[in-house]
Amino acid sequence: MPETEEVSSDRPLVRSDDAISEKQVRKGRNGVKFGFGPHLILDGYECDAQKLDNMAFIYGFLDTLPAMIGMTKIMPPFILYYDGKDKPEDRGISGVVIIAESHISIHTYPDKRFLTCDIYSCKEFDINKTVEYLVKAFGIGNFNRRVLHRGKEFPKDMELLDSVMDSDRLKASE
Repeated sequence: MPETEEVSSDRPLVRSDDAISEKQVRKGRNGVKFGFGPHLILDGYECDAQKLDNMAFIYGFLDTLPAMIGMTKIMPPFILYYDGKDKPEDRGISGVVIIAESHISIHTYPDKRFLTCDIYSCKEFDINKTVEYLVKAFGIGNFNRRVLHRGKEFPKDMELLDSVMDSDRLKASE
């Protein structure tokens, strides 16, 4: 299994589910599964500059995306405008929404028609569907995406892990 996966928009989107599959989750003894979750990193180019410069649009995006991908929003989105200081072309909007599963963040650069978006979750989600939504929502003309599979040594089921460890301890004490 590769550590990361990169896909550019010059290749067609595939309809398969990019969520961490059973094949990608490392299994230990007695069925213990390991792996924290996917981290989608998307760089969007040739975006709709008006949407990138619209605080209400960015807020609405961060407010509705968690439910759309099956996540639990635990606070309202936090967004702010940055004027670029001595580099006005770097101005834009940054925002984050904290979800029970981790976070979703976005940074926009309207003058460059560029955005970055990160979705990190301990819960699987349909990465292709999410990328398609981002492409449509922001009018992205070209993009690169990367999917990291985080926490490869993180046990998914602590109760099962505890029972395996208890069993090992019992055998060791015999």
